[in-house]
Amino acid sequence: MIENSLNMHEAISDFLQSQTVMTMATAIMDEPYCAPCFFAYNATHQVLVFKSDRETNHVKNALSNAQVAGSVLPDQLVKGRVRGLQFSGVLMNIANPENPSAAAEVHPPEAYITLADAKKSYYKKYPFALAIPGVIWIIRLHWIKFTDNTLGFGKKRIWELAAAHADE
Repeated sequence: MIENSLNMHEAISDFLQSQTVMTMATAIMDEPYCAPCFFAYNATHQVLVFKSDRETNHVKNALSNAQVAGSVLPDQLVKGRVRGLQFSGVLMNIANPENPSAAAEVHPPEAYITLADAKKSYYKKYPFALAIPGVIWIIRLHWIKFTDNTLGFGKKRIWELAAAHADE
C-alpha cells in the first residue's frame, strides 16, 4: 500500500516525538563516523533538530558531505519487542542562509523551518541545553524505515519524502 502524502505516518512521527537520542552517521573520504546526539523532532516540518559544536567530527564531516544517515532506538529497550528506525537525509545549517546544502534543496515553502522554530523545538525538550554552547542544526529527512515488532514480527513501514510507503 502506498500513501500519496508528503506527511509522515503517525506511528513514525509519534515514535520520533517520544525518543531522545539519535545516532548520526557521516562519511568523508571513505571514512565513516557516527555520533550519538540528543534530538527533537519537529513534526510540522518533518526535521530532526540537534545541537552540536561546529568542531565536532560529525558536524565537520557533514559540512563537507551533507548526506547523513542514522538510527533511533527506544530510550528503554525491551527484549523481544524490537522497535526503531533508520533514516537518511541532509544536514542543514538554518542559521546560515548561504548554506549550500540548504540552497540545493527543492521543497515547497511550507517545508522550510526557521531557526526560531528549530530552537523552540529543541529547547522545549532540553531546556538545560540553553546553557551549553553549540549550534542548532537540522536534518531534513528524506527516507525512513521504521521497524515495530510490537505490531507483529518483522513489521516495517517505509516513508520517503516524495511519497510514503506503508506496510512493507
